[in-house]
Amino acid sequence: MINFEALFKISYGLYIVSSGDKNKGNGYVANTVFQITSEPPKFATCCNKNNFTSEFIQKHKAFSVSILAQNASTEIFGKFGYKSGKDFDKMVDTQIKYGDTGVPIILNESIAFFECKLVQTIDVGTHLMFIGELVDAQIIDNTKTPLTYLHYRQINKASAPKNAPTYIDKSKLGTKLKSKKSGIYKCIVCGHIYDEDIEEVKFANLPVDWKCPICGADKKDFIIV
Repeated sequence: MINFEALFKISYGLYIVSSGDKNKGNGYVANTVFQITSEPPKFATCCNKNNFTSEFIQKHKAFSVSILAQNASTEIFGKFGYKSGKDFDKMVDTQIKYGDTGVPIILNESIAFFECKLVQTIDVGTHLMFIGELVDAQIIDNTKTPLTYLHYRQINKASAPKNAPTYIDKSKLGTKLKSKKSGIYKCIVCGHIYDEDIEEVKFANLPVDWKCPICGADKKDFIIV
């Protein structure tokens, strides 16, 4: 029997993995980025085959990794973690520099970044594992702490996006969150707050097909807090 809560004890960081060029690029939030060799330094990341960024990595043979700060905003996760670049251009209104390989590097709320040229792609089922050799690495802000997936889950009470390697269907978890009425509702996917004292419409009166404005989760994915 698998206790899926045990999987949350594995340590992860949180990053934005990007690829593309000055004409078109995309990125996604990843928690599976890790160093696999030191000489030469190589890194691996996993990307769902349906993820738009996987097409860019395969086409441009390179990717960048931006290490997110612990105080990274909900908006950055809404943009890069829960919405598809097939629907809108994530690079618009984003702080970007272009690396030696030409790929975009996301600077928003990042404390450091590194850039890799793709050297190997491994099919692992639902995901592709991209292995890259390091070509550049720089620190943006040495005063901030890197964000971990554990901290993100504890503070934001949010779950991994559906395409993430660590995604777990909520129905497989043993308990459901319960609370009393307060007029404040929270998205259990991204942590977005809907406060009836601020909004013009009561939560109960929102249309059935209403979606979370940050991650696009269904109305049923909100709980009272």
